[in-house]
Amino acid sequence: MPDTSLLFSLTDGVATLTFNRPQVFNSVNKPLALALQQHLRDCQADASVRAVVLTGTGRAFCAGQDLAEITGPDAPDVADIVTAHYNPIVQLIRTLDKPVIAAVNGVAAGAGANLALACDLVVAKESASFIQAFSKIGLIPDSGGTYFLPRLVGMQRASALMLLGDKVSAAEAVQIGMIYKAFADDVFDEEVAALAKKLAAMPTKGLAYTKQLLNASFGNDLTQQLQAEADYQLRAGNTSDYREGVGAFLEKRQPTFTGQ
Repeated sequence: MPDTSLLFSLTDGVATLTFNRPQVFNSVNKPLALALQQHLRDCQADASVRAVVLTGTGRAFCAGQDLAEITGPDAPDVADIVTAHYNPIVQLIRTLDKPVIAAVNGVAAGAGANLALACDLVVAKESASFIQAFSKIGLIPDSGGTYFLPRLVGMQRASALMLLGDKVSAAEAVQIGMIYKAFADDVFDEEVAALAKKLAAMPTKGLAYTKQLLNASFGNDLTQQLQAEADYQLRAGNTSDYREGVGAFLEKRQPTFTGQ
């Protein structure tokens, strides 16, 4: 019987990857983790994919690791799970040459919260929430949480959220800069679709170069970053989409970008 823990669809250049284990709040087990890794690789290789949406079914976005998988005498080591399952997912999201939207439809807890924060844009239902649940079971935040969260909300607030395990509402997450936007529950799907469609119609290579520069900015000093911007601007200026964008501007028409 085929595994259905992760659903995939592709419409108008938008690939949607949907966590589909609602009975356990979309907690991640090995088949789901490996399926997500493979689909992200496929999205990178498929030129028809221009944007990616990561979301969940039911009341949760993702509750993090399925604890049933890491308990018992024959359970794998937690560190091995992190190394084999979560770290590759975070790396694939950050290196994907297309924008990735986390569409947080419900609670995002533990590794589920941090997988969302690794995405390029995070939007959420107003009823959704985020929680760094690791401290409640004696573990440390993984899946890039200690990297992304301090950069998003500052060291002091990140420390408090991770040490205390406080729940953050979608509205508060917007206020503190953790996520981009929160949408009313009844229009969430339509708003996500419109955002993904907009990104999929934009100059894909230029977006990819921007994403690569943002990644590099965490490790570069100002001089290095300025040089990187010049280098990438040269690449962007040689794309078909740049020529189309300039032509459309001069001709006072809407551009039609092809991602090339």
